[in-house]
Amino acid sequence: MATRTTAVRGRVTFLQIAIALQTVSLFFQAVTAGMLLSSSHGELLHDAGSRVMYGSSMVYVLAAILAWRPGGGAPRPIVYASAFLVLASVQVVLGIAHMPSLHVPLGVLMFGLSVLALGQVLTPRLSERHGPRS
Repeated sequence: MATRTTAVRGRVTFLQIAIALQTVSLFFQAVTAGMLLSSSHGELLHDAGSRVMYGSSMVYVLAAILAWRPGGGAPRPIVYASAFLVLASVQVVLGIAHMPSLHVPLGVLMFGLSVLALGQVLTPRLSERHGPRS
């Protein structure tokens, strides 16, 4: 007999934590990028932050898979997380290649997408808030 489990209302899930970590790491990257563009002091922090950001993107994929498989959730977050990991990989390559004209706008896009994903998992769906329609 298969049982379907869902997150308990008011509880923080691993997926929410993973997306929040990713969003915070991207914001940190934006701050250190500003420091790096104005002085050389941000280089070490931006380098370390890039590793955390990439790792948090991998954790997001793992969390999406874990939320889908045992919990019976939708597989769509896995696609989003995987696409985000691809963007993070491109971002790392652009950063190593010292291409700020592409690296910076992609970073802004990634932060915006991460904020949207975080908002999506933190806000209950309209149907969940108002119950089933008659």
